[in-house]
Amino acid sequence: MQLKGSEIIMECLIREQVDVIFGYPGGAILPTYDAMTKYRDQVHHVLVRHEQGASHMADGYARATGRVGVCIATSGPGATNLVTGLATAMMDSSPIVAITGQVPTGAIGSDAFQETDVTGVTLPVTKHNYLVTDVNDLAYVMKEAFHIARTGRPGPVLVDVPKDVQNALTEFVYPEEDIVLPGYRPPSSAVETDVDEALKLIQEAERPVILAGHGITMSGATQELRELSERAQIPVTLTLLGKGNMPEDHPLVVGMMGMHGEASSNLAIQEADLLIALGMRFDDRVTGNLKTYAVNSKKIHIDIDRSELNKNVKVDVGIAGDLKTVLRQMLPKLQEKSHPQWIGQIRDWLEDSNERDILNHDSQGKLLAAQVINDIWKHTSGDAITVSDVGQHQMLEAQYYPHQRPSTMLTSGGLGTMGFGFPAAIGAKFGMPEEEVWAIVGDGGFQMTLCELATAAQENVNVNIAIINNNFLGMVRQWQELFYDKRYQSTPMFNPDFCKLAEAYGIPTRQITSRDEVEDAVAYARSIDGPVLLEFVVEKEEMVYPMVPTGADLHDMKRRPKPGEIQ
Repeated sequence: MQLKGSEIIMECLIREQVDVIFGYPGGAILPTYDAMTKYRDQVHHVLVRHEQGASHMADGYARATGRVGVCIATSGPGATNLVTGLATAMMDSSPIVAITGQVPTGAIGSDAFQETDVTGVTLPVTKHNYLVTDVNDLAYVMKEAFHIARTGRPGPVLVDVPKDVQNALTEFVYPEEDIVLPGYRPPSSAVETDVDEALKLIQEAERPVILAGHGITMSGATQELRELSERAQIPVTLTLLGKGNMPEDHPLVVGMMGMHGEASSNLAIQEADLLIALGMRFDDRVTGNLKTYAVNSKKIHIDIDRSELNKNVKVDVGIAGDLKTVLRQMLPKLQEKSHPQWIGQIRDWLEDSNERDILNHDSQGKLLAAQVINDIWKHTSGDAITVSDVGQHQMLEAQYYPHQRPSTMLTSGGLGTMGFGFPAAIGAKFGMPEEEVWAIVGDGGFQMTLCELATAAQENVNVNIAIINNNFLGMVRQWQELFYDKRYQSTPMFNPDFCKLAEAYGIPTRQITSRDEVEDAVAYARSIDGPVLLEFVVEKEEMVYPMVPTGADLHDMKRRPKPGEIQ
C-alpha cells in the first residue's frame, strides 16, 4: 500500500508493539504528528512539557517493562533537548528509540531554521543513529533501530527523519526478514573451556563474593543468580542498578557495594579470594582506588559487552556472553559447597553495620530523610516501583527501601542525572499500570523537570511524588561539609511552596514536618487514583554514611558512629 513516510513511522511502531510514545510537536516533525491522528486507537501519545522529560519517560518505561521506550521530538532545540535523556539511557544500557524531525533534505547544511546536526550531536551518547534521506529506506531503518536498541547490550537509538521524507509517498512493505548486520554479533553462549575454568576457581575459593549488576535484570537471569548463590553458598553484593536481583532479605545478600554501599559489602569484596562479577562494569563508584581494589582475589567477569572485560579491572576469567545463557551452561556442572567461616565473618560485619544504623539513633525530634524512605517502604510492604532522582535521597533510598524484585528500583546510575526521577516515574507507570509507583526526589532535582506536573495532571497518572526537601543540594553540601570546611557555595536552595505549585495543577498535596505525620500522609497518597505530591521537610544537614571518598580505598570508609559514640 502507498503510504507517506510519516505513516510508515506509525505503522512500524505498531508492528514493534509500541503502545505509548512520549513527545512534543514542532514544525519538522508535524507530518508524523498529523499521521498520529489515524492511529489514536492503537498508540497513545503523551504530551510532555519539555523534550528531556520525553526521553526520561521513555527510559522509565523501558526499565520498568524491559521493552523499548519511544520518544519523539522536532528538529533543532527539540532534538537537542533529548540529549541528556539519551546519555542517561546510554550509560545505564536502557533500550530507547528516539524519533526526531529534521529540516528538508535540500536544506540540510544550510543553517536552516531549527536545523541541528542531531546525528553528529548524539553520536557519542547513542548506541547507533540514522539520518534517513530516502523514504524507501525508512521501514527497514525503523525495524533495525528497534533490533539494535533491544539486543546485545541494550541502549538508545536515534532516527532522524527530514520533513520531506515524512511527506514522501512509497509502497510500504514491512520487512519480515530477520535483521542481519555486518559486524554486529552480540555474543550468547560461552566457550566451554572458559566455563570450566570459572567453575574451577569457584570450587577452589574459600571466600567468594558475587557482584550482581544491572545486566542480570536485562538478561532475565535472577533465578540463575539465586541458584548459583544458594548451591555454592556464595554471598551476594549488589550494584545500585542491580538492587532487587535477589530479595534483599535473603540470608546470602550482603547489601549494596560502593561509595555509599554497606560496609559489610565493601569489606567482603576487599577480603574475598574470588570475585564473580555478573553484568556489571567495575565503575569508579564501585571500586574506589583501583590500585587497592580486591588485590588478593581472583576474578571472574561475565558480561554481554566484550569491551567491558579487562577495561577497568584485570580479571582471570573473562566471558563475553548473555548472562542467563552462560549461567545455564555453568549451573549443571556447579558443585554444592559451603563457607561457614566466611559467611560468619560477613554476618559479624552486618551486625556491626546494623548497630550503626541511623534508625537506631535518637533523631532528637528531627524528621530524617532515612526515616521517611523507610516508612514508605513499610507502608508499601516493599512492593512498589520506586524511581529516585540523584543525590542523598537516592543513596538513602538504596539503603532504606529494600527491594525484593528486579526492575523495582529505577534510577540514573552511570550519568547521575538530576531531574530523571519524576518523568521516569511517569514512564514507568505507563508501562506498568497495575504497579504502585513512587517518585522519590530531592528538592533540587525535582525543580529541573517539575514542568511535568502538567503532564501528570493532564494524563491523571497515578504516581506518588515524595519530595525530600532539605533546602539544600544535599549531596554537594555533604561534600562541602566534609572536604571544604562547610563553605556552602551555591548549595542552599531557595524553593517554591511545592504544595501550592502542585495545587495550581489540581494535584492533591500534603506537607509533612514530623515523623508522626508520615504514616497518614503515605496512606492518603495511596488512597487517591491520580498524582499526589507529598513534601517532606527534613533535617537540612543529614549525612549519608557509609561514604568512600573519591579515590580512596574501598575499605577506607567514613562510617556512621554507633549510638553514644562521638562523630
